[in-house]
Amino acid sequence: MSVIIELADLDAEEFTSLIEAHKALMLETTPPESSHALLIDGLKAPQMTVWEMRENGLLIGCGALKALSDGKSGEIKSMHTVAQFRKGGLGQRMLNHIIAEARARYYTRLLLETGSQDTFYPARKLYERAGFTYRGPFEGYVDDPHSVFMELALG
Repeated sequence: MSVIIELADLDAEEFTSLIEAHKALMLETTPPESSHALLIDGLKAPQMTVWEMRENGLLIGCGALKALSDGKSGEIKSMHTVAQFRKGGLGQRMLNHIIAEARARYYTRLLLETGSQDTFYPARKLYERAGFTYRGPFEGYVDDPHSVFMELALG
């Protein structure tokens, strides 16, 4: 498998469609007021770095890292793999890429919000295997029965 992770072209129609599909998938299981998946305008914010994942030129996933206001923490956003490519280790590859970038930025911790529903169980297990632990809300999030918050200390 020839997978490449590179900075995303946020203006490309193909990438915009991927983000719209990601948001729609999140809204299938999460009420709108509890859905924190970003649309393309949110990903264009200056504190965001967004990557796309391609196999032989085909867009198969994405992930993003948001710089948090304390200057020493990052938040994982928009982790998504196209349905037919799931369970092949691609989520782990993107997660490893984001963790490496966070370390390169000398972040001391990496945080995330994901869903509490059963459909998010594989995502939670992916993060647990990477060493993430559960914690409370951070940086503007509030307690919500539809959300789970996690953190990885980066040393």
